[in-house]
Amino acid sequence: MQTRISSFPPIIDAQSEIIILGSIPGVKSLEKQQYYAHPQNKFWKIIFELLSEEFTDNYPQRIETIKKHHIALWDVIDSCERKGSLDSEIRNEEANRIAELLEKHPNIKAIFCNGGKSYKNLQKLLGKNYKIPIVLLPSTSPLHTVSFEKKLEEWKKILDFLK
Repeated sequence: MQTRISSFPPIIDAQSEIIILGSIPGVKSLEKQQYYAHPQNKFWKIIFELLSEEFTDNYPQRIETIKKHHIALWDVIDSCERKGSLDSEIRNEEANRIAELLEKHPNIKAIFCNGGKSYKNLQKLLGKNYKIPIVLLPSTSPLHTVSFEKKLEEWKKILDFLK
């Protein structure tokens, strides 16, 4: 039996300049009610490295750090049925209202997708030629077995859009 799960509210404010979109939180993230909570997910390590910030496990501090650097977070999928944490197990999904969020936050100048599922779903929602760039980045999930260094190199594209 698959369970229906839901994404978290977006982390965004009027100063946000880029948004990073995942697919939907995994089991560990849902348990902790935190974005990218799995200890082997490299999201926070990559972000802190890119921003030249001292790494912390403190979730409220992590959120303050991305806000300070004008980064917003959300997921492409609002809710779905899924057994475990694999994107390949996602069924009966409903999309978040990404276009509406972007209309309310005109300072967002680029969208970065954390992995292929997020990217494919977003292209279905917004189209391939959306008015701001949509960039596919390698998934920070431990299931995506590219090295940390290669992921970090690709994720550096974010820096081109931040002040």
